[in-house]
Amino acid sequence: MRPLSKVAPGWWDYTTLDRAILDDAARLTADDLLGLARPGFAVRFYDTLEDFYLAEALEYITAWRQATADAPAGVCGPIGPTEQLPLVARLVNELELDLRHAHFWAMDEWVVDGREVGEDHPLGFRRANMALCFDRIRPELRMPAANLHFPAADLTAYRASWQQARCVVMQGGQGEVKHWAFNDPPRREGRYQDAPPPPEEYRRLATRIVELHPITLIQNARTSGGGVVQNVPSQALTVGPAETWQAEKVSIWHAGRHDNPFGMRLTTLMISQRIADSAVPMSLLADHPNVQFNFYRPGIGTTAAEMH
Repeated sequence: MRPLSKVAPGWWDYTTLDRAILDDAARLTADDLLGLARPGFAVRFYDTLEDFYLAEALEYITAWRQATADAPAGVCGPIGPTEQLPLVARLVNELELDLRHAHFWAMDEWVVDGREVGEDHPLGFRRANMALCFDRIRPELRMPAANLHFPAADLTAYRASWQQARCVVMQGGQGEVKHWAFNDPPRREGRYQDAPPPPEEYRRLATRIVELHPITLIQNARTSGGGVVQNVPSQALTVGPAETWQAEKVSIWHAGRHDNPFGMRLTTLMISQRIADSAVPMSLLADHPNVQFNFYRPGIGTTAAEMH
């Protein structure tokens, strides 16, 4: 029987893995992470935050430049990190990049009382995308409103939008529960009392409303709300693995802010060695044909024990 979670016994998460995997991850140095690259899984380091976020912003530009009337193309992008978003707008404006055939899919959004939150919600992801990026693009260059796809409680339009254009790249960060978007591990109950969902079952999940793991609630309170956890919604909409596997490339950006040194090592190891376990949702990307992990090198940190 697998161990109970050390942080939320009623849930699955990375603390339920075999101790040997956890210990192997903890021993990895920064240079070891570079050595974990393999065909289909690239590892990139950036020495400055300026270079890191510029590279992230340029993925938008590279994708949108491929969009034509006959072959529309786009990006699925995160809120977390967000530092790349104003750079995207500045690049579009400076390069005078016409986005009329480009698309954008937002990864996720909070849910309150069964509905997606509006743009007036202080933690809203649509609000952040618009304020930090799309509202800063010159009006004559902006993509049509119909090409901006935000998940909603009625998922019909969002799911269908994935057939309207090819997704050149899906960007994301990594949360402390080891998710991309809000693909969290599930509760430890019912059919999943003794084992988390099989990877092949989890990968079939499409965009949906999810209940958020306690680790995710604490993380978002810390990073976005000064620790006021009672203001963080307990449900969210999230792009699913089904849509993720439609993206030609999945690009994950590790600045060292959203997850810790151990977590970044763990998922790199699991994807490199093709250890797919839905208690660590990010590890399921081991089976995607084109994944890239991008690290701000000083943010990789150390897993050495040190009292402060």
